[in-house]
Amino acid sequence: MRRALDLAQDAGDDVPVGAVVVDAHGAVIGEGRNLREATGDPTAHAEIVALRAAAAAVGSWNLEGHTLVVTLEPCVMCAGAMLQSRVSRLVFGAWDDKAGAAGSMYDVVRDRRLPHRAEVVGGVEEAAASALLRRFFDDRR
Repeated sequence: MRRALDLAQDAGDDVPVGAVVVDAHGAVIGEGRNLREATGDPTAHAEIVALRAAAAAVGSWNLEGHTLVVTLEPCVMCAGAMLQSRVSRLVFGAWDDKAGAAGSMYDVVRDRRLPHRAEVVGGVEEAAASALLRRFFDDRR
């Protein structure tokens, strides 16, 4: 989570969210931060950037046995991408009561109607992740 928080701090004009994908041995194989403003790409959420990097690193879309660590609970798009890549575990910091899809607003990641589900651990370093987001939005209001 420390690396994901560091990435979030470097988000510039983007919402400060960072993500890493780690393998079964705990090695980071992909990382990302929000790049929507920087790239103009609406899909450039930290999770998507990290999943793409991880898939490139392993040479496969299938990331079974890997963990996605992100500073903010994933949205529906990112939760879907995570399931499509077969990530086995999600660890996140701050809950997102407005758009979260891993237990707060929706629970896409553990929906039994879908062919793949993942273990979810929320609230890791929640205070630090929430503080980054709060500062970002307070500065823009």
